[in-house]
Amino acid sequence: MTLQAAMPAARHPSSAWTGWGQWLALATMTLDHLTRYILPNAWDLGWAGSSLGRIAFPLFAAMVAWHGLFNTRNPLRYARRILVIGLVAQLPYMLMPRASDAFILNVCFTLAAGLAWGAWLRAQADRYRRGERKGHWLALGAAASLAIWALLGEWVEYGHEGLLLIPLFMVAMHHLNRAGDTLGERLLATAAAVPLLLVAGQMNASDMAKSFTVATCLAVLLLAAGADRLTPRVPTAMPRRLWLTWYPGHFALMALWLWWAGGLGGIG
Repeated sequence: MTLQAAMPAARHPSSAWTGWGQWLALATMTLDHLTRYILPNAWDLGWAGSSLGRIAFPLFAAMVAWHGLFNTRNPLRYARRILVIGLVAQLPYMLMPRASDAFILNVCFTLAAGLAWGAWLRAQADRYRRGERKGHWLALGAAASLAIWALLGEWVEYGHEGLLLIPLFMVAMHHLNRAGDTLGERLLATAAAVPLLLVAGQMNASDMAKSFTVATCLAVLLLAAGADRLTPRVPTAMPRRLWLTWYPGHFALMALWLWWAGGLGGIG
C-alpha cells in the first residue's frame, strides 16, 4: 500500500453556509454603499458602513476562495466570470462620488485577481510536490507573481491587502479542512490561519472596522474547521440572476439617483 493510499481522504466540506453568506454579503455591501454614496451626511450613519459594512468584502472573498478551492474544477474560468461582472460594473462604479480622482478598478477585479493568483500558486505547489517543477523555478514564479501583486495593488479596490485575502483564505481553508486529530496537525492548521487574520486586521483604519473584518474571517475559518456540518440550508436560495446582476445593477441605480438628485439641487 502506498503512503498516499494509506492517508485518509480529506472530507469534502458542505457549502450550505454560502447560501446564507450570499444574502448577508449583498445586504451588508448595499448598506455600506448607501451610507457612503447616497444617504445625507447629516444622518450620521457612517458607523453602519464602518461596522456591518465591513462584513461584505471578507465574506465575498471567503465564498470565492471556498468555491475556488472545494467546488470548481476550473478556478480560472470562475475568475473570468467574476471579471465579466466587474467589467459591466466599472462604469457605474466610476460615477460614485469619491474623495480622490484616482482611477480604481472595482472589487470584482480584486476578487478575480485574488482567485487567479491563489489557484496559480496552488497549481505550482502541486507540480513541485509531484516533482514536475524545480524549486528554483517555483521561487522565480512566486517572485514574479509578487511583482504583479505590488503593481496591481495600486489599481484595485481594497489594494494590496484585498488581493492577498483570497490566496490566504485558500491556504487556511485547505489546512483546516485536512487537519487531523494530532497536536501537530492542529498547530499547523492554526498557523496557516494566522497570516489571513493579520492581513484582515490591516485592511481598515478604525478599530471597529478592523474588528468586524477579522471577526468575519474567523467565522469562516471555523466553518472550514468543521462547523460547516452544523449549518442548515438557507430556506430561500439566492436567485442566480439576482446574484450575478446585483453588483453592477445597484451601482447603476445609485448613479441614476445621484444624477436625479443632483438635478434637483442635491439631497444633503
